[in-house]
Amino acid sequence: MTILQQSSKAQDRTLGTWYVQIASGTLKLPRFQRFEAWDRWRVAGFLNTVVQNLPVGVTLLLQVGDREQFISRYIATAPETTGRVTEHLLDGQQRLTAFWRAMHNNYEGETYYVYLPDFDHHVDDGITYEEITVHCQPRWAKKKEPGLRYPVWADSPARCLERGLVPVDLLCPGDHAARVEQWIAGATAEFEPADDAPDALARYRALEKQRLELRSALNTLRERVTHFNLPFLALPVGTSADVALQVFVNMNTNSKPLSMYDLTVAKTESAAGESLHALQEATEARHVELTHYGDTSSMLLTTAALMQGKMPNRGGVGALDMKLLVSSWPRIERALVRTANFLARQHIRDEERLPSSPVLAVIAACFDKVPEDGDALGRAEQLLRAYMWSCFFTTRYEGAAATRAFQDFKALSELLARSQFGAADYEHVPVLRRIDYPLPTAEQLARVGWPKGPDRLARAVLAVNLYFGARDFADDQPVSFDSLRHREYHHIFPDALLSEAGIESFLALNCALVTWKTNRSIGRKDPLAYLRDRVEWADEDSVSHRLRTHLLDYKRLAAATYEDNGNPLEGDALKARLVRDFDDFLERRSTLVEVAAGHLANGRQLSLESLLAEAEQRLANVRYNDGSAAARGQ
Repeated sequence: MTILQQSSKAQDRTLGTWYVQIASGTLKLPRFQRFEAWDRWRVAGFLNTVVQNLPVGVTLLLQVGDREQFISRYIATAPETTGRVTEHLLDGQQRLTAFWRAMHNNYEGETYYVYLPDFDHHVDDGITYEEITVHCQPRWAKKKEPGLRYPVWADSPARCLERGLVPVDLLCPGDHAARVEQWIAGATAEFEPADDAPDALARYRALEKQRLELRSALNTLRERVTHFNLPFLALPVGTSADVALQVFVNMNTNSKPLSMYDLTVAKTESAAGESLHALQEATEARHVELTHYGDTSSMLLTTAALMQGKMPNRGGVGALDMKLLVSSWPRIERALVRTANFLARQHIRDEERLPSSPVLAVIAACFDKVPEDGDALGRAEQLLRAYMWSCFFTTRYEGAAATRAFQDFKALSELLARSQFGAADYEHVPVLRRIDYPLPTAEQLARVGWPKGPDRLARAVLAVNLYFGARDFADDQPVSFDSLRHREYHHIFPDALLSEAGIESFLALNCALVTWKTNRSIGRKDPLAYLRDRVEWADEDSVSHRLRTHLLDYKRLAAATYEDNGNPLEGDALKARLVRDFDDFLERRSTLVEVAAGHLANGRQLSLESLLAEAEQRLANVRYNDGSAAARGQ
């Protein structure tokens, strides 16, 4: 039989047979396969397909001869046997992993049951199925009670049965009749009558009838699971590794597209005999900070692409020299660690507040070319600081990001290769050419929207407001990855107050990222009163200092009050004063961000005092010029 004849004809195989082959270790996964990925809903969906005896698509096997073509691994939680491997599962991992694990009910965060409506006698269990259905019950534990999972009823046969739920692992193929009988006995034991009960015989007969019906229902389902057909296509023993890999890629691309990382894992396994999964896991274990900035696999591969002189996109990664990728892994890892440290020094701590992700690979690939100390390091970090903040504050990467990142990287590399360069040479890098990519003005910054979403410029504004540590109003902790987990985005001038006057409140400049009280009653309040009521307030001097690290002026916020003789201002009177104060607030804060962005996008370090002084002088000059123009009648 030719490979074409064998691989194009689906063959039948029951789940009972699949189960035996997984248990014996004769069926394994090529190590390049991506790991278990299905969520509980997809697992339950597949199990429903089985118990309802609906058709399902084919799997793909590579038959193994005397020697395995690929390094292999066992299906998740399957026993590690010493049996000879006869098949590699190229496609179908998620289905068979879900089947195997469900037949042992060994998921940590959920337990699966079959719902039998005829046995549901619970009044208010929230289960509303009308037919036999697989039910997923979430499970959780408490730190003070190790070994105990909630809800506790989910481990009680009696409490499960009264809800019409039977653990799905009772449907496991094989001779498990004794275990089924044990569960039925435990689930119904409380209904056994006492020997001296006047109606003992009638009650016992009713109980036996119920047990018989339950046993019959389970046996029917057990037969259905054991004999359910999950067909397969097979590549014969003589199939080369390259052909098998290509078929794997094609089949996965036609259903659920493989990621850039999945493809590279497979190719690396084939070309270099190394597991990219294992390399990445080891890197993340050594340097957990890398995971703070998003998909580590993408960062690793796009950095590798740039280091090999290729585009940081799917095409560039696909063209990587896989052996070189593996041999240069320590350099890639070190470059990314330096990048994470570099970002942290700029108080950019996580993916959620990163304005532009393409910069990560570019900065990392540049650090690979930079010594770790000395004057060259200082010059390089100034250049990379200018590059990064320019990307944050300009439109450079809003289109054709990979192409432009590649262009910027080549220009940065050329500068870094020089023994000397300075700020006058920065225009060699496209993103640093201000004529092509100008920085936003204060007026433009004042209109930038809320920074909680993915908007680049909104996040860039927030990044400046976090640059000086943004000490928390409540606990005085500076920005860190851990502290950000507890902070929330909140208005400085409250939304309720601004909305009453018809003023847009969801602006990046009107945002503070702070820890908030659990009491969330929000009303129309003056800015400082609003903040005082929402955080654990300290003394005035301490709070004033903390506000300054957010580029906020305590005295000006304290003066922004909207009462007249103790009565809240309303209507035109409120709007007139609020428009004046809010415009002044936006003007001052936007000027601070504009000045800061100008320095950062030129690679310069900033101090809070010098920034405040320069911004105040700029505002004074603007007002002086406006006054002079008015005096001249212009």
